[in-house]
Amino acid sequence: MSSPKSIKQADILLDSALRPKTWDSYIGQEKIKKNVQIIIAAAKKRQEAPEHVLFYGGPGLGKTTLSHIIANEMGAEMKITSGPAIERAGDLVAILSNLSEGDVLFLDECHRINKTCEEYLYSAMEDFKLNLILGKGPMARTMELKIPRFTLIGATTRIALISSPLRDRFGATFQLCFYKNEDIEKIIQRSSQVLKIKITLPAAKIIAQRSRFTPRVANRLLKRARDFAQIKEEDTITEEIAQETLEALEIDEMGLENEDRRILKIIIEKFNGGPVGIQALAAAAAEEEDAILEIYEPYLMQLGFIERTHRGRMATKLTYQHLRIEYKKQDSLL
Repeated sequence: MSSPKSIKQADILLDSALRPKTWDSYIGQEKIKKNVQIIIAAAKKRQEAPEHVLFYGGPGLGKTTLSHIIANEMGAEMKITSGPAIERAGDLVAILSNLSEGDVLFLDECHRINKTCEEYLYSAMEDFKLNLILGKGPMARTMELKIPRFTLIGATTRIALISSPLRDRFGATFQLCFYKNEDIEKIIQRSSQVLKIKITLPAAKIIAQRSRFTPRVANRLLKRARDFAQIKEEDTITEEIAQETLEALEIDEMGLENEDRRILKIIIEKFNGGPVGIQALAAAAAEEEDAILEIYEPYLMQLGFIERTHRGRMATKLTYQHLRIEYKKQDSLL
């Protein structure tokens, strides 16, 4: 029997296998792909590391995948860390001093980096050196430590929380948007080949329609549909199997899960449809504010189920219709 650790490791390897490694296998975000390809091609001609790049957008849209492709295209090694992992200046110094010429450093959740560490990062990004202070008081002295030229790729879901000095030091900033349904269908078909299971076009369409326009969600639903197919000893995910999977996961025709519907019902039933502030909504839903802002709200706004006004969030007429609740016209608060 496999241990929990080995099962988790297998899941990580599987997720890595589903991640595209080249531009040809990366589907969607065409404008970003073209711009990044130009940056890489120009850097290769100059025989130097590409400029620092910042990607922002919702979770699961491909920020990490793009970073891996950039490293692969440059033939560079990619080192991975995150903002919360860098607690002290010494952590940052250790990471930067261990880089080699041309390496790519991927900094996930860069909006959460310690402010003191962030200031050390400025000179590293601009001049490829660190100005360290050794000792304390009258015996303190400064030391300049040169580091190899590298490319920093930052990723964040909350670009507004990144300070202007840090944001301005990135040579290019790109926003990853929600995917089109046809692109999600192509991603599902590609992933099914990696997972070594067939899927019919109607089944791929059903999963794509309920994947929240997000590749990570689409792959998660595809893996669950594969489980259902294998239990039934089928080698193909059919429309019936896809439908059964989504019903078991309680994902409706708009891609809403139980928690999405619960948040919408709280706005309607506890706050009379809104407006309601994010703090009050988070408290009523027993959710973290960040979870609502990053996970639930972007998709609900994309569907037109939530409207943000200067006084808070409001449920729209579409929300009432979807939840089959009688709509009471509200006065405009805009």
